[in-house]
Amino acid sequence: MATDNSGGGGGGGSNREHDLSDSLKTFGAVLKALREEAGLTQEEFAQRVQYSAAYAAKIEQGKRFPPSDLPSRAEPALGAAAAKVLGAAARSLTRRAGLASWFRQWAGIEEEAVSLYAYECRAIPGLLQPEPYIRAIFDQRLPPLTEEQIETQVSARLGRQRLLDERPNTAFSFVIEEALLVRRMGGAEVTKQLIDYLLAQGARRNVELQIMPLQQEDHGGIDGLMYLAETPAHEWVGYLEGQQTSVLITTPKNVSIMLQRYGKLRSQALDCRATVRLLEKMRGAL
Repeated sequence: MATDNSGGGGGGGSNREHDLSDSLKTFGAVLKALREEAGLTQEEFAQRVQYSAAYAAKIEQGKRFPPSDLPSRAEPALGAAAAKVLGAAARSLTRRAGLASWFRQWAGIEEEAVSLYAYECRAIPGLLQPEPYIRAIFDQRLPPLTEEQIETQVSARLGRQRLLDERPNTAFSFVIEEALLVRRMGGAEVTKQLIDYLLAQGARRNVELQIMPLQQEDHGGIDGLMYLAETPAHEWVGYLEGQQTSVLITTPKNVSIMLQRYGKLRSQALDCRATVRLLEKMRGAL
């Protein structure tokens, strides 16, 4: 659900860089504490995990993003318990590092939600984007991103998608404009992989995926994209985003309006079975 900007929460900016720097330093401090607890010097630890001493030092100093295999490499040197702590710290860092500061509040809400609804007319929702589609989006980002920035943001978006595995009791609903598939972002091969991914995610018991057809005279989404979340306290929150900004909607009256509109959208879009048939037809035509 929610995006990370073009599938939402991705933009750059000095605030994001500052937040990322602080997060990297915190991870480095955790790694240093665990290493010292194990009685290892920095050089000894680097040798055990098969990194250069300089590289290990930069990770501890918060100057390098930790590799995804660091926790597994560190387990023989630090022990199973320490590796679990390091793994949890790495997952938290990965999830948040590539998210714009203005998106992070919503990212926290969606992680706890018992229901998540999304209507998208700009790009496929971030939770439903396969990696090739994510890369196609960030390759076209303006101003251009460095390779390191792209990798960080791709990792963050893929990290958010763990919600679909980690929250099997959360009800996910997505209404997506057919135009987003007709556009073929990234080319025909990327679109094939996207459709395959949508079919796989839509087959989950707790995921409802609906396509809004190109020709639809009655359309409740004329005011644009919307995201809605039901909190564990069964209160609803709305979310909107645009050019490097976002709005969290908590006023009951305004959230009620969004829920009414989303309900209308669900009644106007193709049902789940018709959506599967359309996706399969589009996949065959590529």
